[in-house]
Amino acid sequence: MIKSPEEVELMAQAGRLLASVFTHLDGQPLAGRSTMAINDLVERFIVDDLAARPASKGQYGYGFVLNCSRNAVVCHGVPSDDEYLADGDIVNFDITLEKNGYIADSSKTYMIGAVSPTARRLVRTTYDAMWQGIHTVRPGARLGDIGHAIERHAKRAGYSIVRDYCGHGIGREMHEEPQILHFGKPGTGVILRENMVFTIEPMLNQGRRMVQTLDDGWTVTTVDGKLSAQFEHTVAVTSTGVRVLTLRPDESPPARS
Repeated sequence: MIKSPEEVELMAQAGRLLASVFTHLDGQPLAGRSTMAINDLVERFIVDDLAARPASKGQYGYGFVLNCSRNAVVCHGVPSDDEYLADGDIVNFDITLEKNGYIADSSKTYMIGAVSPTARRLVRTTYDAMWQGIHTVRPGARLGDIGHAIERHAKRAGYSIVRDYCGHGIGREMHEEPQILHFGKPGTGVILRENMVFTIEPMLNQGRRMVQTLDDGWTVTTVDGKLSAQFEHTVAVTSTGVRVLTLRPDESPPARS
């Protein structure tokens, strides 16, 4: 749960490399491409260009380097040669990367072409909700503070928070303690301490928060067929606040509300 300063720096290195994967994706034409083609592109970039390991491949028997969750898919979408990104889609790419024994985890929801105003609003609110959670991170804060900030922001905008999946500690293993819920009561839960490292990764739904897992055993969708969006960063608690280890160069974090 608590990392040494040296371990945090190694995780920061992995985080910078992972951020560069998303920067690489940002420059790619995504419309009209299959999700499997994007999976293969990411794998080549991680392995050949970054000399790193895609940590998701082989984890829990999963055969791919990313999850691609499109439109009503909440999380854990499986890449396919038969699924093509089309104008108006939103799609979350959830990617992990291991370098020198330490793992970073991040995700971003992309808007493909001319996305509807309602879908665009969901994506932006989800991004802002993640940051409201990140803004609460500091020594002495509690896990419930993170969840409360995220849930409050989502509910103000009229969205529901998925409760079936959560953030997690991370380090040499992809999933470590503690669990980071995206809902909660302020002043409750584990007290945050310097050099804790974990992910914050809220999933917001346009409709009900209820989800279902498809027959492939991986893909999780909204029950009502409405859109879902997600963003994720790996963060470390510092002596005075928070350090976002997977921060991308293009990001301009919103102010705390």
